[in-house]
Amino acid sequence: MRLLSFHLENSRRIGVESTNGVIDLTALIPELPTTLREILAQDRLPEIETALSANPTVPQLALEDLSLLPPIEDAEKIICIGRNYAAHAKEGGAETPTYPEIFMRTNGSLIADGDAIVRPDCSDKLDFEGELVVVIGKEARHISEADALDYVGGYSIFNDATLRDYQRKSSQWTIGKNFDNTGAFGPILVTPEELPPGADNLSIQTHLNGELMQDATTADLVFPIARLIAILSECLTLKPGDVIVTGTPSGVGYARTPPVWMKAGDVCEVSIEGIGKLSNPIYEECLF
Repeated sequence: MRLLSFHLENSRRIGVESTNGVIDLTALIPELPTTLREILAQDRLPEIETALSANPTVPQLALEDLSLLPPIEDAEKIICIGRNYAAHAKEGGAETPTYPEIFMRTNGSLIADGDAIVRPDCSDKLDFEGELVVVIGKEARHISEADALDYVGGYSIFNDATLRDYQRKSSQWTIGKNFDNTGAFGPILVTPEELPPGADNLSIQTHLNGELMQDATTADLVFPIARLIAILSECLTLKPGDVIVTGTPSGVGYARTPPVWMKAGDVCEVSIEGIGKLSNPIYEECLF
């Protein structure tokens, strides 16, 4: 399934994308939770599949008419992985990590597909980072790599827009990664059966104003999805709806000569094969 979160008539709703539009699951199943995190936590996906099979002619909404939300807005944890493509580590002058470089994002930094990534007044060094997201589907602790993919709830797309000067103000990256309106996420959460195991070997690209900036495949991940889940579950109890942002390929703006920074009027698009496209305009804070 291709699930999404949206606002309609001043209420939060859950939908599923089909070939003809979006089915409003909140209307189809009124008792359904209105967040994807709760749907995963309550294991309601089989119920959704049954309802869809029983109602093949349910009315559908036009995707372009919907006010989208990030697929998951209320994750307990948003865990981000740095330098998880060897070529990206190299372009930044770093060695390929032997253990994941982990930092956290806050829910408050998230925006949806179509929302504006905001360049703050205090910096002009706003960079793009197209990334694959994996969302945890059920509680996981001390999980083996062989079993890890059984705990995946779905996959999505992220643009980990980063203020590079603030990222480098200390040895910790957190502040440069958590400015308001910089964590673009969505538009779709794709359940695992729609993709290769571990979302392996999918094309991932970032375009800025139509120009190709990043071009790789998820086969290049230093720590693939199963390995990441196993490593993280050694330390943390992963909960349904937890978000893992798995790292960006080479081609980021700061590593170019001259550097390429996102600015007002730009449009940044991140595409992942089999999942879709995340598109966001860039605004300046003073004009936002």
